[in-house]
Amino acid sequence: MPEPSPTPNRDTVNTLLASAILAPSSHNTQPWLFRAEGEHIDLLADRTRALPVNDPNDRELTISCGCALFNLRVAAAACGWQAHVTLAPDNADADLLARVMLVRDHTPSPVGRLQPRISARRTYRRRFTSRPVDTIATMELGAAVLAEGARLSILSEPEQRHQAAALVSEGDASLWSSPHWRRELAAWMHPRRRGDGLSVPALAVSAAQMVVRSFDMGHGVGAKDRELADASPLLTVIATAGDVVVDWLAAGQALQHALLVGLTHGLQASYLNQPVQVAKLRPRLQALCGGGGVGTPQLLLRWGVPQTILPASPRRPLDAVMWSA
Repeated sequence: MPEPSPTPNRDTVNTLLASAILAPSSHNTQPWLFRAEGEHIDLLADRTRALPVNDPNDRELTISCGCALFNLRVAAAACGWQAHVTLAPDNADADLLARVMLVRDHTPSPVGRLQPRISARRTYRRRFTSRPVDTIATMELGAAVLAEGARLSILSEPEQRHQAAALVSEGDASLWSSPHWRRELAAWMHPRRRGDGLSVPALAVSAAQMVVRSFDMGHGVGAKDRELADASPLLTVIATAGDVVVDWLAAGQALQHALLVGLTHGLQASYLNQPVQVAKLRPRLQALCGGGGVGTPQLLLRWGVPQTILPASPRRPLDAVMWSA
């Protein structure tokens, strides 16, 4: 039999990227581009899909790209390729977030076993069942985050959870009070056929956008999110040593690794990132996790067993995310 090609062909690249683009992203913006050249695939930030009000420094955009990067690594391993990743490989090109060199390997990374979980992941914004998250699952989530160079803090004490929920509610009030933030949110409310954004039934898009743009619903949303936080079986914070691009990419890879590991225990997750998005609240979340020694908070997540299976969020076609000059 002929030896397998040392360079991934077009079908292989398409298979890998089909998994990469299933990563989560803020407002489902899908802010990534890919450039395949020979034995490597470049991951680039698509800043035309940035959220300048919600995410002025492109921190969440970069975290989202980190999630796509981890999916790419998983898919590569499942297909028999070893992925050697260089983060931020070119100081002169801020949009080039990572370069993935693909090498044929008969013993690829064990993360390949997570491949079947990629298509099952959902952002679950509803109430979870009352089933607790067991110690083994919690330990494996922490190990997954640590493997990517980040740290998982567990908010297990009732007072910690109560204070975290209060920060979420306060963050909602702050964000919704901004007309600019509401307009940006409304702009990403799309009918499902668009393939991106926050899906809204086609006949309701205009009305929904008008309501979001026009009314400060922060207190009502905050009360709902506070209840979700308080009732969640598990609350965690992903933190990184620093707060620059490579840290954000680490946070994204840690997030996606944990999300896929969580699925092996029947867990889904959703985000309560308001205390990170509102700058004045971030130090308070850090203090809640134990202070500066835990690192810089990047994500606040709630975990649990879902009550129902949700449909997948829409995705743009592959040709829309392939970079061209």
